[in-house]
Amino acid sequence: MPLPDHAFRHHPELKSRIEDPETSFFRDFDLEEVDKVMLANGFDLDYRHPDAVREALRRDMLAERPAGDLWVFAYGSLMWNPALIFEEVRRAHTPDYQRSFCIWDDGGRGSKETPGLMGALDVGTGCTGFAFRIAEDRIDDETYRLCKRELIMDAYLARFIPLETAQGRITALTFVANHDCDVIVSDLSLDEQARMIAQASGFLGTSREYLESMAGHLSEFGISDPYVEDLLARMRRVPRAAE
Repeated sequence: MPLPDHAFRHHPELKSRIEDPETSFFRDFDLEEVDKVMLANGFDLDYRHPDAVREALRRDMLAERPAGDLWVFAYGSLMWNPALIFEEVRRAHTPDYQRSFCIWDDGGRGSKETPGLMGALDVGTGCTGFAFRIAEDRIDDETYRLCKRELIMDAYLARFIPLETAQGRITALTFVANHDCDVIVSDLSLDEQARMIAQASGFLGTSREYLESMAGHLSEFGISDPYVEDLLARMRRVPRAAE
């Protein structure tokens, strides 16, 4: 099902910059296949929520949603690869949260020897991203797919937050750092974050590539994030692990 042209009426330039959900890996990825990869790389299957737990979290989340269509706020890879069928996209801002590389990663883009950091949304000084509107009759299907990706483990909490857009204020679902989870580390200095990201690699690639991808996409979208820009500059001053 292709995205309708009217979905990009506020930002026609995004049509060529947001991946078609039908070609996205995340649209129909199989967690059992992910389990096989994790097992092959030495991880136990308790790395993720059981399916029943994740589904219960999704149902609880939907019980709190506002009536009507559902808005989803994207601040990382969901911006350019949402894997969702949506009716509208808007540039959106939250003054209450910011991007933060605070998820300890000793697996996908890090290892036990050289752990890295992945991005989350945490309490802070502001974040600009995209809000995607999902039609009410697609909410169940689209959130099932979304939660397989975002609630795969307990690093994130589903929250509904107010957003400012040029077309008016909205309330959107997003996923924020869960400080009750032991993989959330919020006490690292920027230099410590930069060092970890510069030197970490895992079976999915490097943390460096992840940060560079985020910074590159934000620049392409015309979004300035001083934290990401500062972290990128500091990371580039750190030698790679093999150097």
